[in-house]
Amino acid sequence: MNAALKELLDLLDLEQIEVNIFRGRSPEERQQRVFGGQVAGQALVAAGRTVPDDRHVHSLHAYFIRPGDPSVPIVYTVERVRDGRSFTTRRVSAIQHGKTIFTLSASFQIAEDGPSHQAQMPEVPEPESLPTFQERMERLFGKLDNEFLRKRPVDLRHVTPLTWEAARDPELTGPESLVWLRVNGELPDDPLLHVCLMTYASDMTLLDTVLLNHGLAWGDRRTMGASLDHAMWFHRPFRADRWLLYAQDTPNASGARGLARGQVFTQDGELVVSVVQEGLVRVTDS
Repeated sequence: MNAALKELLDLLDLEQIEVNIFRGRSPEERQQRVFGGQVAGQALVAAGRTVPDDRHVHSLHAYFIRPGDPSVPIVYTVERVRDGRSFTTRRVSAIQHGKTIFTLSASFQIAEDGPSHQAQMPEVPEPESLPTFQERMERLFGKLDNEFLRKRPVDLRHVTPLTWEAARDPELTGPESLVWLRVNGELPDDPLLHVCLMTYASDMTLLDTVLLNHGLAWGDRRTMGASLDHAMWFHRPFRADRWLLYAQDTPNASGARGLARGQVFTQDGELVVSVVQEGLVRVTDS
């Protein structure tokens, strides 16, 4: 297990400071705001720790309300909305400086049988045949600095163009983005940990799909964005330390907001997660 994944697992291992109250921290490297996937993953950890082990999360709905401050801890308060015979509902508020920065509602269910069908997985190259994200970036920008070269907790292998590639070549733009991903190391058999890591990873590339369709890229001084809301449905068990195909598309952008959808498949073609996110996408003239 590399140091970056160990750090991420430490971030998700929240400190319980009271019944229904947990505290999380951010990475030591300073950023302007907390990564959205981090606060969503930590909030789901907080919710899951108040739920019996025989109930697994099947959906979450979240709103990003204020930018998170990475220099101070985040306090997560859990409201036990409902404990039914089959379903359990939790509502989590993430608080900094006395204000709510993020809210999450999550529903958990006991294992049950029922009708089953799913969408078909796209035909794509195998992940090991594709260059790493770092290799793609070095082709674009040359030798990268040490901060970028540090080990990352999630291995990304893009099937489709990167946003920076499409920004240079308009012929590469399009409304779909296909990315293989997995965490960089073996994980224990903890279903909540695997869904929390997928929640973290789901925010890494989804909004990029909106930019890819318009030949825009993060880091361009004309482009700014942020996650506004996030919804996920967990259909079947999976492991975040095995390759997962994140098939993403964008059906709409308007009013300085972009909508992106994602379907997550195992290498065997099982649809395990569905994701929808709306994000702020602003483009200035200068």
